[in-house]
Amino acid sequence: MEEHRNAFPAARLCQVMDVSMRGLRAFRSRPASRRQRFDLVTLAHIKEQSRLSLGSYGRPRMTEELKEIGLDVGHRHVGRLMRQNGISVVRTRKHKVTTDSDHKFNIAPNLLDRNFTADQPNQKWAGDISYVWTREGWLYLAVILDLHSRRVIGWAVSNRMKRDLAIRALEMAIAFRQPPKGCIHNTDRGSQYCSHD
Repeated sequence: MEEHRNAFPAARLCQVMDVSMRGLRAFRSRPASRRQRFDLVTLAHIKEQSRLSLGSYGRPRMTEELKEIGLDVGHRHVGRLMRQNGISVVRTRKHKVTTDSDHKFNIAPNLLDRNFTADQPNQKWAGDISYVWTREGWLYLAVILDLHSRRVIGWAVSNRMKRDLAIRALEMAIAFRQPPKGCIHNTDRGSQYCSHD
């Protein structure tokens, strides 16, 4: 009715919509309901989180963020508000390859052979490099897990994906755990993990 109020008289619109004039006046003067007020507050937070995440948060992640700041919302509610207000994920960055398998370094044999379980700590470690987009650009994260506990035992961060990133993560794990002889350090055999160092 609000959309067509300038084109048609209010009485005619009320007649078509089977609403009384009195009901229309009451609707227009009625204060916002508790749900409408909650939706407005939630929407303001959604817009702020979307801005801070550079448009990268979808419905599940947005719901987590809102719960962390104290809003008791469900993912369907968040999805509805995002959809109604045209808030969607901005996917502008392509997949970034982190494994360089086309190198001339020595490649160690695969001792793990996809058996990612360990009976006790410091038998098998797994390492990998991942990447995170930040406002300053790509940030690379090297992590080493103990496959017994799945606990992170070494990590390093850098804005460049070079061998020292993998080495610093390994040095942290060694300093933290002092592994016994025979501990397997398994990685994807990318160039950072196959350098002489």
